Amino acid sequence: MIVAKIGGSEGVDMEAVAADAAALVAGGHRLVLVHGGSDATNRLSERLGHPPRFITSPSGHTSRRTDARTLEILQMACRGEVNQGLVTRLVRRGVAAVGLSGVDAGLWVGTRKSAIRAVEDGRVVVIRDDFTGTVDRVNTRLLTTLLDAGFTPVISPPGISTEGEAINVDADRAAAATAAALGAGELLLMSNVPGLLRSWPDEGTLIRSVGRGEMEGAERAAQGRMKKKVQGAALALGGGVVRVVIGDARRVEPLRAALAGEGTVFQ
Repeated sequence: MIVAKIGGSEGVDMEAVAADAAALVAGGHRLVLVHGGSDATNRLSERLGHPPRFITSPSGHTSRRTDARTLEILQMACRGEVNQGLVTRLVRRGVAAVGLSGVDAGLWVGTRKSAIRAVEDGRVVVIRDDFTGTVDRVNTRLLTTLLDAGFTPVISPPGISTEGEAINVDADRAAAATAAALGAGELLLMSNVPGLLRSWPDEGTLIRSVGRGEMEGAERAAQGRMKKKVQGAALALGGGVVRVVIGDARRVEPLRAALAGEGTVFQ
């Protein structure tokens, strides 16, 4: 079982991802694809006159400010553009791909954060109208039913809260929770860089492996959204996934390259 999360940032080659995913499925691999939609959401937000906003937590983590309108735009971008675009590419290559969101059948159920602390103009503020949360439970019955029937699930945010509200969930951590719940052997976190870089953005400083006792150092080295990927790797390994690879989705055969250890390997 392979779970692969495809980054939603600019530069990701979706045609190469789809071609490689098709080759893996044709080779008999059970594959679940998860994707984000950050770049598509940013572009659609600008076009609709609701520019994207980002907040930084006191610990230095940056995330999207998800008010009610932003959540609507995220759903349009992720399901409309990214998810259906990837499903179309896969079906064109003979893959019986099924597009899903974390809302469908309670696929990703989580807790909406009641309050978020952010740093604005040097002071800490509390935001209470944000629709973000974490994935606490994965509907593995839905996924295994599809996989056993020969379908390839393609999953996008948002998830759904225990109160029945759509929530913006981090796709890296959602993919990690999915991989752990399914008992996957491999989690591939595909991005628009070669992997975790010791000195971002210098791609010559790729960290090729991270051992059991090196996770704290890896998180310190991570910049921006790469922190979420390192956290996702830790979450997956803690949940029983054997190996996690942060790989490059800009290259040819990106998934098979990651499976071969090209990128940053956590195990």
